[in-house]
Amino acid sequence: MLDRTISHYHITSQLGEGGMGVVYEAEDINLGRHVALKFLSPAMANDEGLLQRFQREARAASALNHPNICTIHGIEQHESEHFIVMELLDGESLGDRIRRGPLDIETVLTLGVQIADALESAHSKGIVHRDLKPANIFVTARGQAKILDFGLAKIDRNKPDAASNVPTAIADGLTSPGTAMGTVAYMSPEQARGAITDARTDLFSFGTILYQMATGVMPFQGETSAVVFDAILNKPPKPLSEVNSLLPEELGRIISQALEKDRDLRYQNATDIKIALKRLKRDLDSGRHSGETSSAIHASRMPSASTPVHEHSIAVLYFENLSGMKEDEYLRDGITEDITTELSKIKRLKTFSRAMVLNFRDKPVTAGQVGNELGASYVLTGSLRRAGNRLRINAQLIDAATDFPLWSERYDREMEDVFAVQDEIASKIAAALRITLSPQEQQALAAKPTENLQAYDLYLRGRNYARRVGRQDMMFALQMYENAVALDPNFALAHAGLATVCAEYYWHFERNQAWLDRAIASTRIASAKGTEAPEVKLAEAWVDYAEGRYEMAVDTMRKALETHPDLEGGYYLLGRALFESGRYQEIVDMMEEALSHAGENYNTVMPIHNALGALGKKDAMMNFVHREMAVYEEALKKTPEDARVRVLLAGNYALLGRFDEAKREADMAMALRPDDAMILYNTACAFCAMDNAKDAMIAIKKAWESGYRNAAWTRQDPDLSLLHGDPEFERLYPPTDA
Repeated sequence: MLDRTISHYHITSQLGEGGMGVVYEAEDINLGRHVALKFLSPAMANDEGLLQRFQREARAASALNHPNICTIHGIEQHESEHFIVMELLDGESLGDRIRRGPLDIETVLTLGVQIADALESAHSKGIVHRDLKPANIFVTARGQAKILDFGLAKIDRNKPDAASNVPTAIADGLTSPGTAMGTVAYMSPEQARGAITDARTDLFSFGTILYQMATGVMPFQGETSAVVFDAILNKPPKPLSEVNSLLPEELGRIISQALEKDRDLRYQNATDIKIALKRLKRDLDSGRHSGETSSAIHASRMPSASTPVHEHSIAVLYFENLSGMKEDEYLRDGITEDITTELSKIKRLKTFSRAMVLNFRDKPVTAGQVGNELGASYVLTGSLRRAGNRLRINAQLIDAATDFPLWSERYDREMEDVFAVQDEIASKIAAALRITLSPQEQQALAAKPTENLQAYDLYLRGRNYARRVGRQDMMFALQMYENAVALDPNFALAHAGLATVCAEYYWHFERNQAWLDRAIASTRIASAKGTEAPEVKLAEAWVDYAEGRYEMAVDTMRKALETHPDLEGGYYLLGRALFESGRYQEIVDMMEEALSHAGENYNTVMPIHNALGALGKKDAMMNFVHREMAVYEEALKKTPEDARVRVLLAGNYALLGRFDEAKREADMAMALRPDDAMILYNTACAFCAMDNAKDAMIAIKKAWESGYRNAAWTRQDPDLSLLHGDPEFERLYPPTDA
């Protein structure tokens, strides 16, 4: 874009980059003034929903004329380029300012009053921002706050002065009630629940910002989105006085009221919180002149003894697969995930779960975007190319705040050196961040899962197929694990994978004791060779589950997930065991935590769906169906040959009344796996959702004939309730107490 002329704007420099596009400085040739142009990125310009959101941002902000809201001059299109013309601001985002430490109390109150005044103006016109956060607030060189980015704005048409020309997200079908919108850490409880939002939603987010401005830390913290959600919904923030005892007590009271979880107890409008902040500012100003409260005024400039020392946080993005071969993606994914695991062994380094970085895979994002969205201090990016037995890995550690690379390295090695490369990357990152590794950490990084690289490759292939659960996929996974342990009899993870597949195969497809005996034997071998590996605990829990010891499976998985929440398939098994035990509410309670660690294991959503149905929470279940559908559709993009995900997607389409799409996916799934009991079972569920009991009964009978005989699960599954009472169904799947 640099030095180009778009319409009558000559672009001179790039100012920044966000989730939807890039902002440039440009000269308006007609008027001789400098402006900022925000372009919708070309990759998003063809997405009608994103284009409407982009246009809504401009229209919502342009309907407001306030000194603390960024002025929008217009929205224009030149050929295929869509862009917003905004006033050019000189300064930095509030987020960048907070990264350097807490603000002094005078600045907190000055900016706070300005932000509250801007919200008062927006709310009076019925405009609710819904994504208020420091990254969306600019502080000019003159110390003036400017609210940006009304892309998620919601318009209340019932307001007397509502901006009638501004589209609303809900009216335009871009969002719907029951959908959580906004940035997790700054969400209100009602946003986190996906409930209807109003002006008080912005006031909760504003309270979060005030807390962070005054202390430099977040009121609701956690390593995953699920933990943050739980804190927002259920836990009070640490009192301001405990974070910094020198802050005024009245500021703590104001922020506490803004952060009330019950919005009826919160400030009811921006005017009230603005008045409270102005009154405190006046009182402190008068006290400062008399010399009585100088320590309180400057308190937030001084570090508090109780303020926690933060660890470095790093997001490891999935490396780019430069070979262009789809069959190498399992290797790319495995190596990336193993590097994350290696880094997690360093105590002073916080890593983000696979699920949290999965959305960035194979997408053109900057370190700054990732850091802004996840709250990561650093981002590790890289690429991988395999040619025969040669492996080339490029890795780069980037400071998310500056987009400046701190360390980079290229490794051109034999495949057998991959573990040494992973170890070296972790050690070099620690050195770049000036972290001294303890002897225990050095020993942990040097440990290898196997000495045989070919066995490791087979293990990664097996793990990739095992999550699909289908009969043929599980048999292929079994073959990979068998070959892996044949090459390295001491490979504990491969023995554990073999045990898990055998137990699952016994449960889903063939209740032959030989499968269970083999699972038990492999579990014992894995336990003897890798006693602390969470994958071994998963295998042991699957054996307990297959033998009907559901409570033992629950206990084992809870303990394993406490220390290894990213364990592949861990939350899926825990959900299944809880469902078999009739503990439906516990599944719903752990829903967000489970989803935040699901990664690519889409099976995790199934016990949640079933639990919501078993509890009779129809509205909640239908809301969840939309989330499920997104998970399945994303999985299908990567593995279109996955019959299981197709039939699960068919069930979702059916529930939403999209019967043609449901039938298309079900037919494709059965064509891919015509004799698979699991595919047939889920096809029956899809037909039930279409109110087609006849075809559903045919499918469930075929599932029974193909080996699916689990009467307890089948009778509890709400998706098959249409078949209850059918004589053939009652004969095949009788009540478990019959």
